[in-house]
Amino acid sequence: MVNPFFKNNGPIKLFEILKELNIKFDTFDKDQDIFDIKDLLTSKENEITFFHSKKYKDIAKKTKASFCLTTDNLKNELPKNCKPIIVNNVLVATSSITTKFYPEAINDNFDVTAEFIGDTKYKNKVTFGKNVLIGNNVTIGLNCLIGHNTIIEKNVSIGNNCSIGSNTIIRNCLIKDSVKILDNCVIGKHGFGFFPLKNANIRYPHIGIVIIEDNCEIGCGATIDRGSMSNTIIGRNTYLDNQIHIAHNVKIGENSIIAGQVGIAGSSIIGNNVKIGGQAGISGHLKIGNNVEIAGGSGVIKNIIDNSKVMGYPAKNIRKFLKENK
Repeated sequence: MVNPFFKNNGPIKLFEILKELNIKFDTFDKDQDIFDIKDLLTSKENEITFFHSKKYKDIAKKTKASFCLTTDNLKNELPKNCKPIIVNNVLVATSSITTKFYPEAINDNFDVTAEFIGDTKYKNKVTFGKNVLIGNNVTIGLNCLIGHNTIIEKNVSIGNNCSIGSNTIIRNCLIKDSVKILDNCVIGKHGFGFFPLKNANIRYPHIGIVIIEDNCEIGCGATIDRGSMSNTIIGRNTYLDNQIHIAHNVKIGENSIIAGQVGIAGSSIIGNNVKIGGQAGISGHLKIGNNVEIAGGSGVIKNIIDNSKVMGYPAKNIRKFLKENK
């Protein structure tokens, strides 16, 4: 996972992690250093990961992590190199340990470091409107435009030839070259990640970012959440219409077109050359193949294979849908 922004407080001793989870130390080398927490796919030796659903068992079998937060029912799906740490609630435990490694990722308060762009090094390098603010750790390339009342908060990298509209807020984001972001967008805030527990909701830290590849356009009023344990990615030459919501960890491929008021729930993967009609909804943790067309107003609740055309709720093959609804 590419993340140049959030500070990792590791290494953390294993006994500190086990103590946080109220787990006895008897069967572990309690003095072992754990350097990071990551998802099953990207974790490495001397890191900890999590495994909470059989849906990910094929990835779990290949994980390179040394330890995994999981359940008794799932522990046998892990490889020998990965020792299971059995917990009652995997996602709550993961949230707790992620917060130990990345305490700054839990909140998204307004950026107190932001200052008027005219008082920064970009005063004569960027064409900007009124009331533009720039936070710490921001880089902006050549030939860029920034509209009125826009705030580029901390931890943003903007490439060359980019245009950012008015009344837009961006943070925790890598924006490549020739990207257009229109008015009233919010990009890089944390996603809708929390766990109801008794009488409280436990907010999940989001340590991922948003990556927008070259030549993309993001329409007015779009909201793109940064990733939780992986990054949210908008592929090259993909165009989003107005009032679209892209949730945390979503990956959208290249050359895709998504019409207005579409919502894509967390951790779904959209292929290349995909077209999605207005007001369609994509459920979370799905895989939409390449060259797929989804008609407007459809509700997608299952994976869709390459080269499919679907329509309706639940979405089905468009010929079948039209035949059933003559």
